[in-house]
This record gives sequence, structure tokens and C-alpha cells, in this order.
Amino acid sequence: MMNFKKYILAVSVLTTGMIACGNDNFNGGDPIKPTNPTSGDVKIYTTTSSMSQDFERTFVNFNKTASMSPKTIKIDESKTFQTMDGFGSAITGSTAYNLLKMSETDRAKFLKETFSPTEGMGQSYIRIAIGCSDFSLSEYTLADKPGIENFALQEEELKYVIPVLKEILAINPDIKIMGSPWTPPTWMKVNNLTDLKPHESWTGGHLNPKYYQDYATYFVKWIQAMAAQGINIYSITPQNEPLNAGNSASLLMFWPEQQAFVKTALGPKIKAAGLTTKIYAFDHNYNYDDMPEQEDYPVKIFQDPAAAAFFAGSAFHNYGGNKDELLDIHAKAPNKDIVFTETSIGTWNDGNVLGKRLTEDMREVALGTVNNFSKAVIVWNLMLDSDKGPNREGGCQTCYGAVDISKADYKTIRRNSHYYIIGHMSSVVKPGAVRIGTTGYTDSNLTYAAFKNTDGSYAFVITNHSGADSFIVLEDGKNNFGYTVPASSVVSYTWKK
Repeated sequence: MMNFKKYILAVSVLTTGMIACGNDNFNGGDPIKPTNPTSGDVKIYTTTSSMSQDFERTFVNFNKTASMSPKTIKIDESKTFQTMDGFGSAITGSTAYNLLKMSETDRAKFLKETFSPTEGMGQSYIRIAIGCSDFSLSEYTLADKPGIENFALQEEELKYVIPVLKEILAINPDIKIMGSPWTPPTWMKVNNLTDLKPHESWTGGHLNPKYYQDYATYFVKWIQAMAAQGINIYSITPQNEPLNAGNSASLLMFWPEQQAFVKTALGPKIKAAGLTTKIYAFDHNYNYDDMPEQEDYPVKIFQDPAAAAFFAGSAFHNYGGNKDELLDIHAKAPNKDIVFTETSIGTWNDGNVLGKRLTEDMREVALGTVNNFSKAVIVWNLMLDSDKGPNREGGCQTCYGAVDISKADYKTIRRNSHYYIIGHMSSVVKPGAVRIGTTGYTDSNLTYAAFKNTDGSYAFVITNHSGADSFIVLEDGKNNFGYTVPASSVVSYTWKK
């Protein structure tokens, strides 16, 4: 695979405003063949912030003698941690719309590059909305007319999201899919749980306990409707950002509400339907949006054994707080999974400037959450356009995608940090891999993690945040090899013992 060919943009593309965004990282078209050796003991992918190496594939062979280097990192299989589910991004309505604006040939190439486990990065986990999100073409649910009997998939699913998912599944049939709702049907909402007055708004409100059973049926019907389309739903969360009432489509669902809804309705309904879809609690920020009474939201839910039995674990975003919260949750609920389900880049954090974002996002999001026991890492929109859309008023209008595509031609693509950090994980860390320990050399400028895949191969991913190259040796107990990790870069390795 993959050195991505850099394109000199035509004057017409300059008019899209993409260069004015301040990032010279534009790539498009076919991946070019690597000029390096095509085989060796260790396969390596390297991306530098300067783009001197753009997911460049190289190979090295094992050293013939034991390493005496003080910079040797040793793989330690005696220490095992979580089993990985996968890495990926969100296929929102906006993403699907942009993908379908591409030519069929260009889209097929991009999707293969992104999702193929043999010819591409092998992204392995997708998140989609149940109904609309703030990156949808309109505000809607799957039962806007009162009465659960009125449930039906809508145009956005049928015309955009589902066709794209089918193309992805044709490339990677084993990909996992998570669903999250931004809002229930407005007729199920009330202003609060005391007054119980109707709340006919896409934004805010609470789920009326009177409709717990109907809303649980709504989830079941959605999972079954997607299955009828050939799309298996691996996991769900009961509510996206349950402490955020301000999104363009949103719902407040405090932890006692989520506990009661899943315990009395959603969990039993999914079980009765014979579904194996996993349920993850929370799906929001590390800092619980600074609501002290909501701190440890998932742990409080799990304290009820009857409710806890229906939850696989908890899901987190990083728009507030620190990733160390994952360590706290793991310590308090070690038998429950943790997954990381959303993060964005945008104008607020120089999100389209790879030189500023690549190593920080790798350190804090990809490697940072995994080293804190996350089984999965999913970033927000896979693809937005050069106007940061399509999006909804009241939602994020300053976000960039993992990649951004030019509205001038729906062909020219800028690959941002989130595309690379997910690709560097998914290309070598396969679903079912176990995170394993390391001993030996450490450096405050290096962040890394090691894994063993189900086929017995090793994976090792490292980021060098410093401005200087850093030489390391990796040793697995039998073989060793050296590699100079470039300044401000991310490098992925895979090999068999």
C-alpha cells in the first residue's frame, strides 16, 4: 500500500478556500506504489507532520545479533490488557452525502484505501446516528408521527447512509457498526420529569417515562430494519451526549434515567428480540460537562446489578476533561468495557494543520485512550466538504472531517490528523488483538503501545512528539530490529516472531 500521491492544486481549486484554511496537506487520487523494498521481516508505515513521509510503507529485516542498545523496547507478553474491537470513524449523513457526490471510481478507491484490511488502512469500526445528528441533511427521527407503529427508515438512511455502508461492507464484511441517537421522536419528550409537559423540540428535553417501552421498541425496530438491509449493528448507546441539551438535536438523560430506561425497557426488549447488540452507557465527556451530580455516570448505573447486566461498558468523548478519567472508570468497574466514540478537530484547534495536530492527537486520542483501557477508538465525521458540511444550524459549524473534500470537484481530498491516527492503528492492530506490555527504554517524547494479533503477529505503534529523530530497537524475545522514528511523526510496525 500506500504512499499517498501529493497533487499540485489547479488554480480552480484555490477558489474553494481550502488553501486559505492554512494547511498545505492536500492529497488525492490513487495511492502510489512505494519505492522501498516490497518485502522484509517487519512492515512499517510512517507519517511525518511535514508530510515528508505520507503513510509511507517500508520494510526492514531482523538484526542477526542480539541488541545491546540502551534504547531497546522489549515486548512483554506476560502482561495483557484489553482485547481490541477496532478503530474507525463516523459515517454521518453528511459524510455519506459527500461520498456519494464523488465519482463511483474515486469513491471506490477511497473506500478501499480506508477500509480494506488487505489493500488499505483496514478501519474496522463505524459509528452512525439513529435518526438525525447535527451532521445530517435535515432534522428527523424514524417515527416523527406519534405512535411507534409509524416507525420507518427515512430518506437519509435509504438514499445516503445505507448505500455507503453496503459499499464499505463489500470491502470489509467484518466491520463493526455502532448506533447512537441524538434525539427520540419529539412526541416522546417532556420538559422535565416533574412537570412532564410536552417538549416538542429537537433540542433538549427528557424522555417521558411513559414512553420507555415504545422507545425501546424503536431501538429494536431500527436494529431489525438495518439487519433487513444486510447491516448488522454490533453496538448502541442509549443517547449521544446525554448531558448536552444544546446540540441541534439532543436530549438530557441523567444517569438515573438511563439506568431506569435500560433496566426496565431497552435491555429486556433487546434480549426478548434475541439480539446480541451491545449497549454502552454514557457516550459523553470525561468531565461529565462539569455536573457534579453526574460524575462517575456509568459507575453509578453499574451499581445496580440488574441494570449493569444489560451494559457491556461505557463510552466516552473528549470535549471536556482528561483521558485519565478512563483509568478511574476502569478501576471502579474493571469488568466493564470502555470505548472511545467521538472526538473532533476544527477551527478552534488548528484541526486542518497536520503539523500541529498529528502527534498530539495520536498521543491523546489514539494511543492515549488505548493505553487507558479503551477497546475501540472512533473519531467523528469521516468526510466533510470544504465548507465544513453539510451541517445543521445549532450543531458544529466549525468542524473538519477526518478528511475534507473540495466542493469544487468532489475529488480533491485533504487528509487530516484523524485520518492518519486511525489508519496507523487499524493498519496493524486488528480486531481481537490484545494489548500487551513493554519493558525497557522510555522517553517522555515517545508514546507507544504494543499488541498481539489473533494470527500471532505483533503490532507496535509509536508517536515521536519531539523535533528530533529518535532511534529505537524493538525486541520480541527472539528477534530484534532498529528503526529511527522521525521527528514529529507516527510509525506503525507489524511482524511475526
